[in-house]
Amino acid sequence: MSERPPSLRDFTLRVLVLLALVVLALFLWRVLDVLLLGFASVLAAILLRALAEPIARRLGVPDGVALGLAVLLVLALLGAVLWLFGAEVASQATQLIDQLPRAWEALRQVIERSQLGAMLLAGMKEAGPNLGPLLTQLSHATAATSGALVGLLLVAFGGVYLAGNPGLYRRGLLKLFPRAARTQVDAVIDSSGQALRLWLVGQLAVMVAVGLLTGLGLWLIGMPAPLALGLLAGLAEFVPYVGPIAAALPGLLLALTLGPELGLYALAVYVVVQQLESNVITPLVARRMLELPPALVLFSVVALGLVLGPLGLVLAAPLTVVLAVAVAQLYVRETLDTPVQVPGQDAAQPRAD
Repeated sequence: MSERPPSLRDFTLRVLVLLALVVLALFLWRVLDVLLLGFASVLAAILLRALAEPIARRLGVPDGVALGLAVLLVLALLGAVLWLFGAEVASQATQLIDQLPRAWEALRQVIERSQLGAMLLAGMKEAGPNLGPLLTQLSHATAATSGALVGLLLVAFGGVYLAGNPGLYRRGLLKLFPRAARTQVDAVIDSSGQALRLWLVGQLAVMVAVGLLTGLGLWLIGMPAPLALGLLAGLAEFVPYVGPIAAALPGLLLALTLGPELGLYALAVYVVVQQLESNVITPLVARRMLELPPALVLFSVVALGLVLGPLGLVLAAPLTVVLAVAVAQLYVRETLDTPVQVPGQDAAQPRAD
């Protein structure tokens, strides 16, 4: 028995559904930065909940009170850091910003004296305006500072709201999926939340260690603005592989203009700190926290940075954590029926060698 050809009404309905999906995809692409800021708010909420839960257990207070105490604790820590080091860091950051353009100009003049250096600089100029001088790139970064501050405020307030009532947003997210799939999606949310918490705690520990070691090392060799450069190195550690390289460039550039010997010492500091981070700090942290395959993180940082832009580059590592959980649990375990360790869900179980 032959099937009845679709009527004009069915065809029109399918076309409208297809158009609606296309419009939805275009809309999501246009607001991609907002969605990434929302994901950053989720990270902030996870961090606040990680602080609030032990407070609630030890003090026996309701969740709302514990969350308020966690927010006050974060603000108190930030205030203490600003009070102790804020003026010095601000002074050193201003000094660094003032010195970097002059340092680049001095280094450029040194490079131009050699034939190979002159050829490299000429090639950079011929490559187009996107490779303009360092001073232009610094001015662009300065112009984007106000937008970054607004984004940080959105992430902070969004994190507080999400941490205050996570169940409300979780139930709303689950309603977007068919009923048959909600149990699996709910399990992925659980595993992703646990995995992100483990990753965040470990990453914060690594960032603090790298920032302190870098600042101390640069201070010992007599570098200008060691606190500012150490703070930059610690913050940049949030972006694996790319961040440490980007954070080392200003320090090396400044050191080279003050003398080749200081430049070598600064390079040694950055290399030694990174070796300690890779071979000592991260392995120690990874025993209790979440560890992802380094190659997976490296290619994820590059791919998400290219596709999603600067925000994608910054959030590449936590996005990789969520993708790893989803792929392991929904595809490898559920679809392929293959036993696999899911990050976060099996964090408490010993790993098989």
